[in-house]
This record gives sequence, structure tokens and C-alpha cells, in this order.
Amino acid sequence: MRIEFYVLSSANPADRLRAACQLAAKGWRHGLPVLMRCADAAQRDELDQLLWRFRAESFIPHGLIEDDPDGPVVLALDEAPTVQQGLLINLASSLSPHIEHFSRIIEIVNQEPALLAACRENFRTYRQRGYDPKRVEL
Repeated sequence: MRIEFYVLSSANPADRLRAACQLAAKGWRHGLPVLMRCADAAQRDELDQLLWRFRAESFIPHGLIEDDPDGPVVLALDEAPTVQQGLLINLASSLSPHIEHFSRIIEIVNQEPALLAACRENFRTYRQRGYDPKRVEL
């Protein structure tokens, strides 16, 4: 399993969501099923709206897990994915309870202190579980 922590230089939550949209689009274009795990329903709704208007020249097909669990890009909270070996973009502050279902995991880190602390803990937890997470500066 490939695990990467994409580190943003800003503390702006909107930058984090834009990065998530870019990564989802890239994963989808490469043929990976994408699950975007949101922190809460409000973030999921915001991300849903952002994906509709993210790029005028290209549509990112997406939906909520309860509406289209097998869609190309699925927005979820803690629900298990129905498609195996896809890409998880984790926007929640904790590890997904379903990490074994994915071939690739991306955690998006910004400079907001509470999120930074949570992501550092996630990085340590992945290591303790035997994974080799990588840091990627954006």
C-alpha cells in the first residue's frame, strides 16, 4: 500500500479542499476508484459543491456514497468502500477504519495546528502498523 502525506504551506481549509479535488481528478483520470473521506457532513457538502464547479473545462464525476457507492469519485464519512484497491483521500483527522481496502492513501495536511498534530499522529500510527508513509511538499 502506498501512503502519502501531501503537505500544504498554508493553513487555509479551502486550499486543502482544492488540493483534494485536484488529487481526486488525477486519480480518476488514471482509472482509480476514488473515495474521499470527509471529516463531517458539512465538509462533505462543501466538497460536493466544489467538485461541481472545480474546473469549468472538465467535469469530475462524483456522488455521495449512499447515492452511488460504485461511482468513480465517492464522498463518504466512515462508510466502507464498495470498490476495492482504489485511492482514499482522507480529509478526516483520524485514520480510516477501512485502510486495508485501498491500494493508495493520501492524507492532506495544512498548517492549521490541530490538524497538523492529528496528521503527525496518523503518520506515526501508519508506521507502527508497518507501513512506510511518505511526505510530499505541495
